[in-house]
Amino acid sequence: MTDDPLRVLCVDDEPGLAGLVAAHLERADGFDCETTVETDPNAALDRIRSEPFDCVVTDYDMPARTGVELLSSARETRPELPFLLFSATEPDEIAAEMVRVGVTDYVNKGGGTEAYTTLIRRVEHAVDAEASASGDAGFDAENVSVDGVCTVGPDGTFEYVCAEYGELYGYDPDDLVGERWQRLHPDEEIEHIRTDVLPAVMEGDRWTGRSTGLRADGSTFPESKMVSTTSDGRLLISVSEYGESAVRADD
Repeated sequence: MTDDPLRVLCVDDEPGLAGLVAAHLERADGFDCETTVETDPNAALDRIRSEPFDCVVTDYDMPARTGVELLSSARETRPELPFLLFSATEPDEIAAEMVRVGVTDYVNKGGGTEAYTTLIRRVEHAVDAEASASGDAGFDAENVSVDGVCTVGPDGTFEYVCAEYGELYGYDPDDLVGERWQRLHPDEEIEHIRTDVLPAVMEGDRWTGRSTGLRADGSTFPESKMVSTTSDGRLLISVSEYGESAVRADD
């Protein structure tokens, strides 16, 4: 990051809420930030294409286009731009959308003053990560094939499982809801996730790499996995099969 103030675009179809987000960002101690407010996501897209913003904070549920649709269009010209959803829409309802288009982060609006404190921290982290990793702060939707998406609650159990995610492991999605995430990994992989993946993710980083999945029939398979966490402690996970072969557990 440079010594210049961060330029953040705040997008919300409710002017009062957009202004409130901007005010919290600009008044935060130790956070040098200049904000621009837009209530029309189409106008916001025009500004993203023509102005050098460092980050975008947007609502999800807007009449002209959703925050995810705004991001999808913005990625055509600004693929590296950190893009955060600040929304009251529950993450499990839009998990697949967020992963497929490359949302950098998600913060729930419903947390009162604490939500704005979290948002400020996440914006700063996202911009720092983009600067140090040359655009790897979020999910690279163009280079990653996403087969399945799920969310895992703070208690370690699946809250949302899409059809593709369940099929990848050989389960009906409803059979996985309420089950612990460990059910889908062999013992050695569980230890790897606990030791290497979860600590990094819980500190606000994103983990992208390979792991081993365990199917309902006992076979294992190599998987490409991306894991992040939402502001309320949920894990957002996307998985695709790495390669085409599966290895039998008893081989």
